[in-house]
Amino acid sequence: MTAVVDRLAGGRTGFSVEFFPPRDDEEERILWRAVRELEPLDPAFVSVTYGAGGSSRDRTIRTTGRIAQETTLTPVAHLTAVNHSVAELRNVIGWYAAVGVCNVLAIRGDPPGDPNGEWVTHPEGLTYAEELVRLVRELGDFCVGVAAFPHGHPRSTCLDTDVEHLVRKIQTGAEFAVAQLFLEPEHFLRLRDRMSERGCDVPLLPGIMPITTPRVLRKFGELSGAPVPPAVLERLEPLADDAAAFRAEGVVLATELCERLIAEGVPALHFYTLNRSKATREVVSNLGLLPARA
Repeated sequence: MTAVVDRLAGGRTGFSVEFFPPRDDEEERILWRAVRELEPLDPAFVSVTYGAGGSSRDRTIRTTGRIAQETTLTPVAHLTAVNHSVAELRNVIGWYAAVGVCNVLAIRGDPPGDPNGEWVTHPEGLTYAEELVRLVRELGDFCVGVAAFPHGHPRSTCLDTDVEHLVRKIQTGAEFAVAQLFLEPEHFLRLRDRMSERGCDVPLLPGIMPITTPRVLRKFGELSGAPVPPAVLERLEPLADDAAAFRAEGVVLATELCERLIAEGVPALHFYTLNRSKATREVVSNLGLLPARA
């Protein structure tokens, strides 16, 4: 199976997509429909976020394997250290390898139930993402990615310290990084500059989520760890009672953000889809990134 870094090396801006784990069979059907709708657009890769345990974790693993075996897409397997012993992590990594998945996004993860709660290491587990990167690389020929935080990690009080942690993850063996979502390009571009200043030039993908409903707008802060920029609120809040107008403006905002990022030379755009494909397809089409056959 193709490594993510090879998919990003073509010289033309691409895009990737991310789904969250379905909670039940109906959500799994919705997710799978989105996968099939996006498949003809040839994204660089697709990934499914990894729950902290239980059925969401199991569905993540199963869905990632199904993507690997039943589609033409390049899957990226999410993996977190939350509530896992090293032995359990080895087992999950081995399962991914067995179904042909060679790309892993290694993330320490957040405490279940409260992303801002106190981190408690499993007594037989790992504490830092760089330890998880090292473990994955030791267990096979994986292409490993890590998370990056344009606004800084929620538990970090210093952007310089935060980027040092990111660079250490890359020095440990990560080959690409995916940024948490944002709505203004400056924070992302400054993060890229800070990485470059430290001699770190792996692909850094910006995290994009079209704001299509007031609910998604409210959820942005929870997902990004940063407040919604005032300029975005000024454009969207007056449209809160007009669903069609709100959605259309959200797609325009996402398109404008992506246009700026493409002009700045990003290798690909990473879309957080909320398990729907339509807004992502619209933005990708607006940008002229659709393959000819689509």
